[in-house]
Amino acid sequence: MTASQNTAAINNEMRPHEWMLLITLSLVWAGSFFFNGVAVRELPVMSIVIGRVSIASLILVPWLIWRGISLPRDPAIWRAFLIMGLFNNVLPFCLIVWAQGHVSSGQAAILNATSPIFTVIVAHLLTDDERLSPSRLAGVLLGFAGVAVMVGGGMMHDSGATLAAYCALLGASLSYGYAFVFGRCFRTFGIMPMTTAAGQLVCSSLLLLPLWLVLDRPWQMPAPGMAVILAVIGIASISTAFAYGLYFRILTTAGATNLSLVTILIPPGAILLGVAFLGEELLMRHLAGLALIIAGLLVTDGRILRRRQS
Repeated sequence: MTASQNTAAINNEMRPHEWMLLITLSLVWAGSFFFNGVAVRELPVMSIVIGRVSIASLILVPWLIWRGISLPRDPAIWRAFLIMGLFNNVLPFCLIVWAQGHVSSGQAAILNATSPIFTVIVAHLLTDDERLSPSRLAGVLLGFAGVAVMVGGGMMHDSGATLAAYCALLGASLSYGYAFVFGRCFRTFGIMPMTTAAGQLVCSSLLLLPLWLVLDRPWQMPAPGMAVILAVIGIASISTAFAYGLYFRILTTAGATNLSLVTILIPPGAILLGVAFLGEELLMRHLAGLALIIAGLLVTDGRILRRRQS
């Protein structure tokens, strides 16, 4: 998902319309947890995930063709698409959807907010130019303290399935973290970011197709209700295809650092959607965990500390 950007056009301080785009993106991605919460009531995991990636690819690929942009033919690029699709789509999407069969969309969004924290750890382990600084280490510790408060506070009360769902969500965040670091390789390929998005979605669809046919046997499944069908279409078209367009537009004009703020904005939107439309509830320990995770993200980001020093 990471790609090169025109640094000459990047604004360190976001303008009002860029803030609006960022807030819109946070709501769009918060909607993915809401759509999952609706779809998981009737559809198995693989059916939801392959519906998401295949419909999104059927939107993005024709859009690229309409724009006169052809998909690359270099096998090395398609191998990178395959790895990116596995770690940025297949694994995290499956883990998150499965987890949402056992926990609320708000809880899922809170633990998904640890993705940047895992990215910092993976980057420290796998790269030479993104090492852990004292502020980043403090942010990581705060983030994991939030996880401990949220998960550990219910060890005596939560079921085994709930705790397994928490682990699945943290696994999804780790997968996103690796994907973000691996995505740096696309800078050397000289392809458009939306081409990267479409390529990884195509590969994700191909990876999931045999698993879907073997595990879900769609020809034997009862037809889902209209609400579920609309939820899958929504998560594919709005929370994936449209979200990629917003993501790369913000990345181009505001930069990756400003774009990372979306991680902080997603959980409140997911919580509000879950409470308003799915009848979900959150405990105080969940909100306390969210507060610590957000604090960790802010410390890791470093802007507050730099402004205080200046």
